[in-house]
Order: sequence, then C-alpha cells, then structure tokens
Amino acid sequence: MADHRFSRGFKSPVLWLFSVQSLIKLCLSILALSAVVVECQIEDTFRAGNSVFSPAVAAARDLRYLLYDINPPEGFNLRRDVYIRMASLVKTLRRHSDWVLVLPPWGRLYHWQSPDIHQIRIPWGEFFSLTSLQGNVPVIEYEEFIAESGGPFIEQVLVLQNYAEGWTDGKWEEKVDQRPCVERLLYSKDKQGYYRGWFWGYEETRGVNVTCLSAQGHASILAPLLQNNITSTSVMLDKAETVLHDHYAGKDYWDTRRSMVFSKHLRLLGDEFRAKYLNSTDEQDQTVYNEDWTRIKNKLGSARGGPYLGVHLRRKDFIWGHREDVPSLKGAVKKIRDLMKKKKLDRVFVATDADEEELEELKRILPEITRFEPTWEDLELLKDGGVAIVDQWICAHARYFIGTSVSTFSFRIHEEREILGFDPKTTYNRFCGDSEKECEQPTHWKIVY
Repeated sequence: MADHRFSRGFKSPVLWLFSVQSLIKLCLSILALSAVVVECQIEDTFRAGNSVFSPAVAAARDLRYLLYDINPPEGFNLRRDVYIRMASLVKTLRRHSDWVLVLPPWGRLYHWQSPDIHQIRIPWGEFFSLTSLQGNVPVIEYEEFIAESGGPFIEQVLVLQNYAEGWTDGKWEEKVDQRPCVERLLYSKDKQGYYRGWFWGYEETRGVNVTCLSAQGHASILAPLLQNNITSTSVMLDKAETVLHDHYAGKDYWDTRRSMVFSKHLRLLGDEFRAKYLNSTDEQDQTVYNEDWTRIKNKLGSARGGPYLGVHLRRKDFIWGHREDVPSLKGAVKKIRDLMKKKKLDRVFVATDADEEELEELKRILPEITRFEPTWEDLELLKDGGVAIVDQWICAHARYFIGTSVSTFSFRIHEEREILGFDPKTTYNRFCGDSEKECEQPTHWKIVY
C-alpha cells in the first residue's frame, strides 16, 4: 500500500522549495505582516484589535470588553459554535455602547491528546483569520486585552448556570437572575482577595468579582443586564454555552459563521495535500476561494468537488456514547465501498479519531484509505486543532461527504461545504449504525446571505 503520510519531506509542484515546517513558518510571518497592513484599513468601528490603543486611549473611547469561557469537557467544534452566540451578543450590546469581544485562548481540550506538545494559551490567529473575524464583529486576542486594559485583571466574572428548579411548571420562559451557585465554584480567593482560576492557562490573571447567574434563554437575554446593571469595563461569561443562539441558521448566524475563515497556512496545507494525493485543485473542482468572505456567495450545486470520497468517522467516546448510531469498522467500510462504487470514486479521504489498533485494522480492510498524517515536528507547529482544521478542509472539498451522527466535527464540515456551494445531497449524509437499515440523515440548514 502506498504511504500517504504528509511529512516535511514532501515537495509539491508549487511550493517545492519548502518543507511543511518552512511553509508554515513563512505563512505565519506573512500573515503577521499582512494583518498589520489590513488592520490599518479596517474602519474605526472594527479597530479594537489594533493593540496600538493604550489603556488611556481605550478608556477615552469608553471601551468595554466581553470575555467568555466554556465548560472544560466541551470540544473544539462546540466552542466554535459558542463563539457565534457570543458574537451575536456583542452585536446586540454595540447598539448602545462600544463593546469588544475578547477571544478565549485555546488549550487543554479533551480531544487534543497528542503527547509532549504544548497546547495551551494558543491564540485564535493560529487557527482563524483575525481580519475575517473583525469584518463581522470587533474582536481581539486575550493578550491584546491585557495590553489595552492595563493588566491581567477581569473586573467581573459571571458564572452562567441553569436554574436549579428547572422549568417552572414545565413552561419555557426566558429569564436571568443572580442566584447561589448550584455547583462548586472553580475559582478560589487568594491572599489579596482576588479570584484565581483556569483563565485559559494564564496563571497571572485574576478575577476581581465572581458571581453566579442563572440564565434560561437566548444569548441576547444577557444584554440588558450587561448594559444597565453592570458597570465593569471587563466582564467574563463562564460556561457561555448555557445560553442559546439568537438567530440560529438565520442571516446573523451565517454572517458570523462565514467570517470564521481558517488561517491561510492551514488552507494551503490542505490544498497541497489535495493536489498531491487526491488529484484535487480548486480550478478543476469549481471551488475557487475568495479571501474576502463577504464576497463569497456561491450558488448551491456550483461546486463539483475533488474526485474522492470524504469521510468523517468518529470513534473513541462515540463508540459507547452513541453506540446505536455509530457503525463498526466493518460496517463503515461496507458503506464506504458502496458509496465509492455508486459515485464512481476510487479514492477516499478519512478523518478519524480512531486509536492505533483500529487504524491498522482500517488500513487492512480498506487499503485505498488516504489520511493527513503530519510528522511530530509538523504537529508541534500545527497543534491538534490545526490538524483537525486541515482534515475538515479536505473533507469539505470532496465530491461527496459522509459524516458521523450528532458530531459537531461533521456539522462544521456541512457548513463549510454549504459556503463553498455544494449540492446538499452530496453533503448532508451520515453513517447508520450496524443494526439500522435506514437512519435519519442530517438536516439541511440552508445558507442565508
């Protein structure tokens, strides 16, 4: 079987002078320089990310900062979903005053299990285009917040929680109240009276006040409280996943989702892999990309996709957590082979979190498999999050995609393909469990411009 590893020894037709590591370093350098130039061109409303603002200038502008964090067990792709909720909240807040969204550094996620790699305090710019995010709502990295606000202090931490009594009389109503903490606080006071906590791995960060807030409803329910009842310049919402989307699958949702453009160096790596191993290029596949997300308005069905089957096969905790919905390896391979024959595709790209034993079995019974497998040196630069994004980018460009039931990893690929303009029939597909002859397929959430 051919070795489909994508290592630093690979020489592509276009970037033949560079190893993967050199390519990444070069791209990061170019992006850092270009970000400075582009930020200067962004209209003043979206210049909060420009760290030339001193604490005095920030105070003169009467800036207020919204920070947030998420329940520790939640994964990378659910966190991306919560970002959309918080961006919507900031848009609501900005109708009345100058609020900026502070991006929570990445790190210590359950699915990021590569050993001996430093994976905390990772800025969003390593995974996403900050310029693109700022084209939708003002955002800054956490370290920029420290520089602008005058130090690593968060004035008010609000720990969101569900109501202890649940829905009153079984009736749903939107409400928010300061309440006693339902669970043990993950913050403790130090000798100076400040609160210490995880704070994304920044041990020097302190919370001035911590309060528990029972919330039930959409994210915007918090806006009046933040606007009128809290005077703190910096407010952090912990367990921000507690509140719901304001406009799920509407224009506001899709504007924010479309602005979540992957960092260019990750897209380049995915494109190079497609060209080398899957005979796939944007020109051939009708998936030409515009760096300005506001100019991408592809008609559904316009994208053809590369001549390969894209597969997301979730394993590990899903094997027992969703055992009825997740097929065995043999069941998955049978479905893959059926699709390859039906769609007349002789190549298959698989993104999976299967362990080494299952991977060996998968390669044995499906020798056509192609995977993105960086070397340890590459992984140290990309991080597990970067590898996941490259996997998603490659799956997003496949002629046909099939994913895993209720997986946010698959959901994000659905959205990426929707943005690229694929026929929904080639996108919203999932594996059935071995005991299911047929199973409900994913819902098509149509893009709104």
